[in-house]
Amino acid sequence: MSVSGMKKQLHKASQLLNERLMGAEGTKMDDDFLKMEKSVEVLQSLLVELLSRTTEFLQPHPGVRAKLSVLNTMSRIRGQGGAAGYPQTESMLGDCMSHYGRELGAASEFGGALAEAGEALQQVAQARHALDGDIKRSFIGPLEQLQNTELKEIQFQLKKLNGRRLDFDYKRRRRGKVPAQEVQRAWDKFLLSKELVERSMFVLLQSDVDQLSRLAALVAALLDFHRNAHRILLGLHGNLQARLTASSNRPERRFRPKKIRVRNELNGSFPSITRAVPSGEQLSALPSRPSSPISCYADSNLILDQPCCRAMYSFRPSHAGELSFSEGDVIVLTNQVDANWFEGTLAGQSGLFPVSYVDVLVPLPLP
Repeated sequence: MSVSGMKKQLHKASQLLNERLMGAEGTKMDDDFLKMEKSVEVLQSLLVELLSRTTEFLQPHPGVRAKLSVLNTMSRIRGQGGAAGYPQTESMLGDCMSHYGRELGAASEFGGALAEAGEALQQVAQARHALDGDIKRSFIGPLEQLQNTELKEIQFQLKKLNGRRLDFDYKRRRRGKVPAQEVQRAWDKFLLSKELVERSMFVLLQSDVDQLSRLAALVAALLDFHRNAHRILLGLHGNLQARLTASSNRPERRFRPKKIRVRNELNGSFPSITRAVPSGEQLSALPSRPSSPISCYADSNLILDQPCCRAMYSFRPSHAGELSFSEGDVIVLTNQVDANWFEGTLAGQSGLFPVSYVDVLVPLPLP
């Protein structure tokens, strides 16, 4: 800094101290200017808090938000295009449901419902990711640009204006010791700065249409997200109601313990349930009811070298050509008509019956 520049800074500091400590009178701005300056300060505070609150709304967890910021910064430094996304709570819940739905298997109605719910929640999470991108593009981005360009420039101009005011007031206060030309030059610079900053603030405060359009874009993005989430969850609710109705109307299954037949190596026969005994003791029959149901259908009268199935529910035909059977009957399979119907024989009768009513013991050969 030059000597003249240092002297000017000292003069400004002297004037400021006189105003703060000694009660010296400084040049007052007009009311319109002060109103615009106050509005700009409010707008500056608004943008700082609004941008912070919007980010918290989209990404509530502060720790994860900070971690993502670091990861995204490192990605930009390394020149990597993809940025890590915020882990949506719907996605985590959907993953949990999908995992245990697969564990329970398709045979479980509850497992199938969990899988459907998990997929729907994943779709809601994708919609929330889209909401995140839309709001950043149409609301956060423009406001950050406003904050970093127009408002930053106005703050710079206001600071410069205050410095020129202090310079003018110092020289005016020392009139007689400071040449009149210098006082006039300081006044002209002060007026020029005032006009520039006044025009900038006026233009900013008249841009309500731009700010309203950004707020409308935020609301539109939220509306799209909630509309999509409503559609996804409404479809899931309908599917779950259909599953609930079908499960409620299904005939109640009764527990029937299954016999387990163990081969006797001594004589080749198949007694009832047996237990292992120490050498030298005779094999004796165990109680015929096991402690837990085991799905084993190797009955003595069942021929397992041909395709067959066991009825899980009783079925009474409603159309000609359908096969009637009761729960527990073993049906010989002859053909699979489609994904929903088998053809088979039982007690000399042939006909069609639903796939969902039986448990296949020996599957049909592949075509």
